Amino acid sequence: MNSLNKVQLIGNLTADPEVRQTPNGQYVANFSMATNRVWKDSAGMKQEQVEFHNIVVWGKLAEIVEQYVKKGKKIYIE
Repeated sequence: MNSLNKVQLIGNLTADPEVRQTPNGQYVANFSMATNRVWKDSAGMKQEQVEFHNIVVWGKLAEIVEQYVKKGKKIYIE
């Protein structure tokens, strides 16, 4: 049986991406982003949960990340 796992994240970068080239010349970018979930509990008090996600992108997308994505920037990942 086949399966599918699809993720969509909207959050903020926690640091500038680390971009490098592999020995064969392919670009790779690593960065971390934080996503926040805010809700009110049963007592009406605001609650917040932050999760951190490590992201790796390759090729042309890594080059675009290097040029445009910086710490604190809000990004969408799918």
